[in-house]
Amino acid sequence: MTDAALPPDRADGPPRSRLWLEFAALFFAVPLAMWFWFGAYSLFGVLWLLTLVALGLLALTPDFSWRALLRLGGRRDWLIALGFTVVTALVCLVAVLALRPWALLSMPMDRTGLWLMILTLYPPLSALPQEIIYRTLFFERYRRLFPDARVAVLANGAAFGLGHLFFMHPLTIAMTACGGAVIGWAYLRSGSTLLAVAMHSAAGLIVFTMGLGVYFYSGAVGRGF
Repeated sequence: MTDAALPPDRADGPPRSRLWLEFAALFFAVPLAMWFWFGAYSLFGVLWLLTLVALGLLALTPDFSWRALLRLGGRRDWLIALGFTVVTALVCLVAVLALRPWALLSMPMDRTGLWLMILTLYPPLSALPQEIIYRTLFFERYRRLFPDARVAVLANGAAFGLGHLFFMHPLTIAMTACGGAVIGWAYLRSGSTLLAVAMHSAAGLIVFTMGLGVYFYSGAVGRGF
């Protein structure tokens, strides 16, 4: 995977009209439906159902190799991930001091057991399936819908932000859209799902550690934060 522009169509792939229909259903219609019917379904159930759909679509994608899921990326890619982690920590620190200063580090200090559980379960149960959908599937199957790499990255960030619409808070949507665009760019240059999962996991764990978890916890939706 590189950030070079791709040709507008390929003879060995599905027609662009079909790809656009799939793209609109997965990254537009589904998030809107999740927002509209929020509370009437299991969030993790839907997430893993979509992950199975994503894996099925990847299996139908020409030239996709399952080995790509184990690609590590290069040293520079991981340095980018480290920089992303540092910037995320600084942004979260500023946000929590501005919005909820009393909550700074409250979870690791006051709810240590829950915090340790999140540290353990968040990467495999939340970050991994989301990255398969929003990075691996997005770029491996739908990349040719966006020949310009910059447009592809912006579209990826927008799709990731829309995927969190059901949280119904501008901070959540803004942070996921911006973070998603950076992770999308990192995936586009590295082709590494593992790198994307690591970046997503680091961001999520920082959010909960710093005290912003209420904006990313579905049980808080509708409580006014």
